[in-house]
Amino acid sequence: MKTVATTAAPAAIGPYSQAKIVGNIVYCSGQIPVNPASGAIEGKTVAEQTHQSCKNVAALLEAAGTSIDKVIKTTCFLANIADFGEFNAVYEKYFTGKPARSCVAVKDIPKGALVEIEAIAEI
Repeated sequence: MKTVATTAAPAAIGPYSQAKIVGNIVYCSGQIPVNPASGAIEGKTVAEQTHQSCKNVAALLEAAGTSIDKVIKTTCFLANIADFGEFNAVYEKYFTGKPARSCVAVKDIPKGALVEIEAIAEI
């Protein structure tokens, strides 16, 4: 098992790794819309935050030696399920391979984020 760590994505804010590689599969921890350069959530809308979360997932995958095109499955969390359409409009621009996905609304996301995305990909 190998740990993936990169400054191109937000640092872990708890006792976990950004991603782990087992065999030829990478498991990315959930990515909230934190800009890794500033350490802050800068987007106000679901669309803006989804763009940043997708960029963070892509950065982790690149650090692991793969790409967003190799994603097998995502799990997506929304603070409000009413944002599903706005979220999807951005998500589909990044995950063009249409991986398997679960998308649910949750009570709270860390740092007050509106969206969080985790991914599993092939290397």
